[in-house]
Amino acid sequence: MSTSETPVRYLGIDPGLTKTGYAVLEATGNKIHLREGGLIRSTQDRELGERVREIHRGLAEVIEEHHPKAAAIEQVFSSGVNPKTAILMAHARGGLLLALADAEVPVLHYTPRQVKKLLTGSGKASKEQMQHAVKTELGLDDVLKPNDVADATAMAICLAHALKFA
Repeated sequence: MSTSETPVRYLGIDPGLTKTGYAVLEATGNKIHLREGGLIRSTQDRELGERVREIHRGLAEVIEEHHPKAAAIEQVFSSGVNPKTAILMAHARGGLLLALADAEVPVLHYTPRQVKKLLTGSGKASKEQMQHAVKTELGLDDVLKPNDVADATAMAICLAHALKFA
């Protein structure tokens, strides 16, 4: 198999403290497909540090199994309406970034608006438009669910295009 035919894996992450979506895409040449997508959950009645550790360990397992070349993760954002959500997301991102750093996986950070613009041409695309764009890009029969997995897949698609399936 030549270098251009060697599969390359990209990891997309949609961070959350209760559930983190992830997607592993595999690219060969100019073809890309979804290898695996899922959720990493934390136990809601546990202390914050324990929940972050659960998320960290969950992502570490995904990294160990799939050996991604690079990862894309959603940046923390706050509209000012729900600052608590942004703070909880930041805690989750800390655990996730530590798992990526431990495995020496390079990371790109995207805002939701950047991902929407890259996939649909509009930074204000709806969830439905994003799901359709992901479905079309990957040639899927149905839209991905739940949204956390669909959003993580969108991140991974942006990453793969940014690195030109290299």
